[in-house]
Amino acid sequence: MTIRELAKKLNLSITTVSRALDGYSDVAEETRRRVIEAAQEMGYEPSFAARQLRRKRTDTLGYILPTSSPRFSDPFYTTFLTGLCDEAASQNMDLLVTSSPPESEEEKEQYRRMVQSHRVDGIILNRTRINDWRVEFLTEHKFPFVALGKGKTEAAFPYIDVADEALFEELVAHLSNRGHQRIGFIGTTPSLVIQQDRFAGYLRGLERAGLEFDPALVRQVRLTENDGYLAARELLALPEPPTAILGINDLTALGAVRAAKEQGIYIGTELAIAGYDGIKETEYTVPPLTTVLQPTYEIARTLARMLVELIDGQIPPDTVVPVQPTLVIRASTG
Repeated sequence: MTIRELAKKLNLSITTVSRALDGYSDVAEETRRRVIEAAQEMGYEPSFAARQLRRKRTDTLGYILPTSSPRFSDPFYTTFLTGLCDEAASQNMDLLVTSSPPESEEEKEQYRRMVQSHRVDGIILNRTRINDWRVEFLTEHKFPFVALGKGKTEAAFPYIDVADEALFEELVAHLSNRGHQRIGFIGTTPSLVIQQDRFAGYLRGLERAGLEFDPALVRQVRLTENDGYLAARELLALPEPPTAILGINDLTALGAVRAAKEQGIYIGTELAIAGYDGIKETEYTVPPLTTVLQPTYEIARTLARMLVELIDGQIPPDTVVPVQPTLVIRASTG
């Protein structure tokens, strides 16, 4: 079955049939419906390559996983990628995924290749940085992109704004209300937006609770369980250790749980521990881990949908979508 035979059956021009199948708005809805129904009945499948060439589109979204690990170890990314894949599929788009260490030459080459070869129609960014070269590079090349978070830039692009600062402030308030006065914070590199926002919430929470900030209670590590474990061991070895520890994400908090258990410390009574992300594993620790549940799957789907709308010219480049996470209190904080 060819498009010529389909057009002949419907007594329409090949151009009309082609534009109807491609979803162009200049084709009447009734005509589009007739064409789609006839194509299904006759088993016609348009040539994907020819369609891409005609529309000057790849119908593919790009995502470069910012990780230095050779293994897929962060459950956050499992959920995030599932959301991207599901939304891309619902939009009849493909998703091209690769990975590279953040801020590396390899990462820069990956982005150059995606943009300059036009392998994708747009790119999704996450783990946004305060001064993000990716944002400047994509803006300079006028290449469509969306992001989870926004750093210090004058560039206008669609992004999702998660209320990280407010939720970390709420976490500190939750702990101070339970009598904790020495609250530790396991954070990450200052170059990331999530560090800036969540640490700001930690500081503001201390201030509002009337607690003095002690830099000895703060560690900056990679966003891994092992790094959280090592940081928690350092904090618990202090002459005046914290009675509560906040992990910037759930993995660092899970590392703190392991460190406390090794030392025979009772979590939830002698030491409170909380994380951020709401990964499934936090439900099954002993005791279950207090966390901030952010809708990672829905965030990823929204980002993919925003990118398709941006490519199609349906949303302005300065679109901001706010997201409000939820504090989930469990036994790890008493």
